[in-house]
Amino acid sequence: MARQAFTETGYRDLDDFIFGKALHPITLKNGMVIGGGIVYPEINFTLPTMLIEKETLGDIKKTYSEIITEICIRARELHTPGFIAEIETLPPMTFNPDWGIEICKIVVDIIKDHEAKYGIKGSVRITPNDIREGSDLEHMWRGRHWDCIMRTFEGSAKAGADFLAIESVGGKEVHDDAIMFCDIGKSLFALSVLACADMEKLWTEIVKIADDTDTIASGDTACGFGNTAMVLADRGYIPKVFAAAVRVATVQRSLVALECGAKGPHKDCGYEGVYIKAITGTPISMEGRTAACAHLSPIGNIAACVADVWSNESIQNIKLLGGMAPTVSFEQLVYDCRLMNTALSKGKEQALLLRDLHADSDSKLDPQAYVLRPDIALEISKELVKIEGNYPRTKKAVSLALDFIRRGFDNNELILSDKELKWLDDLSQAVATLPNDVQSLIADIMEDCDKLDPKKYDM
Repeated sequence: MARQAFTETGYRDLDDFIFGKALHPITLKNGMVIGGGIVYPEINFTLPTMLIEKETLGDIKKTYSEIITEICIRARELHTPGFIAEIETLPPMTFNPDWGIEICKIVVDIIKDHEAKYGIKGSVRITPNDIREGSDLEHMWRGRHWDCIMRTFEGSAKAGADFLAIESVGGKEVHDDAIMFCDIGKSLFALSVLACADMEKLWTEIVKIADDTDTIASGDTACGFGNTAMVLADRGYIPKVFAAAVRVATVQRSLVALECGAKGPHKDCGYEGVYIKAITGTPISMEGRTAACAHLSPIGNIAACVADVWSNESIQNIKLLGGMAPTVSFEQLVYDCRLMNTALSKGKEQALLLRDLHADSDSKLDPQAYVLRPDIALEISKELVKIEGNYPRTKKAVSLALDFIRRGFDNNELILSDKELKWLDDLSQAVATLPNDVQSLIADIMEDCDKLDPKKYDM
């Protein structure tokens, strides 16, 4: 199937660009409608520190059973209209697909049983860990690593998962170096050449599996690219303006999943989802303040502005004073969603007020938050869709991000230190000197990519 070309944004009017409502909602078999006027919580949970091997598989399955049972009980106690449970398999669960599939079935069966008894609707997103790394990787698109991922997808879909997702790593071996040295050219190469090529191969296959199993290919996330930069910027290792530019640069890479037929909701730890929704009109899952259990960030409130699903990022099953951590995190999500849904029920004016409060509370303090403002994201998206080609569009994304950051500072809408302003100048100059055609970029960058094995990408 040919890739769909998005040449216009789904949204034209900023007042329609809001949480809980998407232009193309998704209806599940149990009647849940994602993006249809209700923001649902998405709880993401994982194991405590423990060995994951055949001998501990019984304890692992028991732990997942206990986690989801407690969440279902709390969902009923809090009168939750519905929720999504995301299972992000850990590497051994993908290398041994039967393990991940069995865990998925345990979670699905408990949710279905609870729904049948109490009417609390639930759904499951399966996210196999992308294991395509390491010295024993044969190829990005064939061999043992690839086969294990695809078996996990197919088996989990047949076991009852509703959504298929992944945090793919194509190009990450190059992009990690780009981040450490703030090399915007290498970042663009990793995202627009390597990652986009990988996304097309990967999501063509995921969409096929979804079609064959009557499930939903939901979306990818540039977590390994944008969030890696965000965390390093938060710790002061790299400039915030560089991390903000990388965030917008990830848009085209993640858009490829939608171009190949993914339907949403876009996965939570991809903050570029704001742009994905602006361009495609599909629902998105987002995480913000509720993701502090996994990583700190400067975008705790603004992430909720246009979310259709509100998530927490992965949380370990450890004991807190209030209860087990996944249950505590789920309660926090439920209350956030309750507030957003109440605002929606009060009418558009109240909903827009809450959206804009979320945006204004974060956006002046950090460029990474500023580029996620709904108005900024929509303006940039309208320019991006005019550009054809993965590299030209990604290069334009960086240029626009830097221009809007500068405009925000000039208009007293964004605070930047003198150091950040210097980096803003340097990055703008660096982008301006990059070639316009992708082959010239490849020729310039390839020889400086020591960790890249081009044969694994058929280059």
